[in-house]
Amino acid sequence: MLKLLALLFFTITLGMAQGANAGPFEDGHAAYTRGDYATALRLWSPLAAQGYAEAQHNLGAMYENGTGVPQDYKEAVRLFGLAAAQRDADAQNNLGRMYATGRGVPQDYKEAVRLYRLAAAQGFALAQFNLGVSYDDGQGVVQDDVRAQMWFLLSVTNGY
Repeated sequence: MLKLLALLFFTITLGMAQGANAGPFEDGHAAYTRGDYATALRLWSPLAAQGYAEAQHNLGAMYENGTGVPQDYKEAVRLFGLAAAQRDADAQNNLGRMYATGRGVPQDYKEAVRLYRLAAAQGFALAQFNLGVSYDDGQGVVQDDVRAQMWFLLSVTNGY
């Protein structure tokens, strides 16, 4: 019985300690997850202004999709660009997609491929898949079925 009480005390204490470690980014993530986009925006905006890449990326996604803010592709590109410059692979991939589709920027497949490569080099599976699509379609690169297959297989190996 004493061991059970000690285990229960340890579990409760650990749970309280983890909750105490949450900060504005994590609180913003929790707010976003529950659909409280205004709170996520309020918490992430100062972090993004201070150069926090994950907050910049998340705000970029909000602006791209019009989630809790008016849809604004140019603002999404700006925010993705800030995070991408800090080697945020998700932001590099998303910025590449913005260039590939011409949303918020002039369509530029070569720039899209450049950004996908940066993210793919970090093992980001979705960027590896996007490189496969680029090689398969010959957009931004010379069409090459062998390289397309290589990137597709690598993306699968990395969980995509």
